Amino acid sequence: MYFQHVYDKSLAQASYFIGCQAKGEAIVIDAKRDIDTYLDIAKQNNMKITHIAETHIHADFLSGSRELAAITGAKLYLSDEGGDDWQYEFDHVGLKHKDIITIGNLTLEVLHTPGHTPESISFLLTDHPATDKPVMVFTGDFVFVGDIGRPDLLEKAAGFTGTQEKGAKQMYESIQRFTQLPEYVQVWPGHGAGSACGKALGAVPSTTVGYELIRNWAFQYENNEKGFVDYLLEGQPEPPKYFAMMKHLNKVDRPLLTEVPKHEKLSKEAFLEAFQNGMKIIDTRNKADFAKAHLTGSINIQGNNSFATWCGWFLDYDEKFILIADETEMNELTRKLMRIGLDNIHGFIDDITSLELNSESSEVIDVESFKTMLNEDNIHIIDVRGENEYKAGHIKGSENIFVGNLQENIGKIDKNKQILIYCQSGDRATIAQSILAHNGIKVKNYSGGMKEWVEKGNEIVQLN
Repeated sequence: MYFQHVYDKSLAQASYFIGCQAKGEAIVIDAKRDIDTYLDIAKQNNMKITHIAETHIHADFLSGSRELAAITGAKLYLSDEGGDDWQYEFDHVGLKHKDIITIGNLTLEVLHTPGHTPESISFLLTDHPATDKPVMVFTGDFVFVGDIGRPDLLEKAAGFTGTQEKGAKQMYESIQRFTQLPEYVQVWPGHGAGSACGKALGAVPSTTVGYELIRNWAFQYENNEKGFVDYLLEGQPEPPKYFAMMKHLNKVDRPLLTEVPKHEKLSKEAFLEAFQNGMKIIDTRNKADFAKAHLTGSINIQGNNSFATWCGWFLDYDEKFILIADETEMNELTRKLMRIGLDNIHGFIDDITSLELNSESSEVIDVESFKTMLNEDNIHIIDVRGENEYKAGHIKGSENIFVGNLQENIGKIDKNKQILIYCQSGDRATIAQSILAHNGIKVKNYSGGMKEWVEKGNEIVQLN
């Protein structure tokens, strides 16, 4: 058996290439959209991708299964569980509980594991030349390392009212069945630490059934369904806005993008025309460089591992946008964006100084300046972290407006006061500061954030 774990750090998303070396056949599970990775693996190992499978209709990334099928001719093997409302709307081989997929000398048994979503399935792998016992299970967003999939996304992100409690109860039943698997079976989940598909995912890529029975909180609620449901639903992070679009696009027939597109470096004239017509400008540079000088109205989303997620919060799928980025970084930035279906890049520029446009700076303050300003009367302090972070500990007098929801809450900001913002360590506050400046609101950014505030022993307020 050949096995390769393919991990996208930008979305903390895992996919899997599994092959039978004797027969030269392979399956890809939960493919990302830039599919050249899997084509290269197949070529390097003299294998043909003959099967493509998914664990569920994904909400956090745009699946590349259909792109991969279009290039390879492989069949799609997708869940037909969950009822009429949870069916894929394009041709595929439908899978039900206990169905078997055969790839050469390997078999994958389908396990219906609802909870995260109604149609969710896992794949139990047996490598028959070695043993007739299962050796791996691919759980998607069912069981993670140290956590389990959240059942509230359908309601909070996709608007399916009344699904989260039902999903939590289904998850309770699913994990009871999971405990019946042999403890030695390796568990390979669909996500790692940093994903919004759970609240406490571990940072190691895999685990075992036995290890999770010991350390995963979800398996400590034997005969206590209510306690399990209550704990599972509380404290989940805010689901990014783009999740609803992913849920839709992964279910329906849609245009395919089988290659990573190359984007044009815009001329000064082309950029100015777009800029003057109000096209959104995303500046991907380091936050310190952005603070020193940037184009008025541009939004700073640094091109790091969180780039796609924050773009998914602030960009609409029907709008074109321009990136400010070094040309050497454009391939990777494009990949990150295409993985969530943000394909409307109008072009890019790499040097704002040559544009001869007015630039401005962002006011960043240190902890001592921030503490001094806290004693003033005419201030409005905004904590742009998530609600759970705010409740766990915040600076006295601050109001919580999560950065992802700033645009919809501009009216809550008192423009007649001096506005101070902070987050945990500066990145989200930088985004928030640029979003507010885009809306004509100038603020001061305490860049050290809660991390520095706590390290220096300052007082915090906690909410139970």
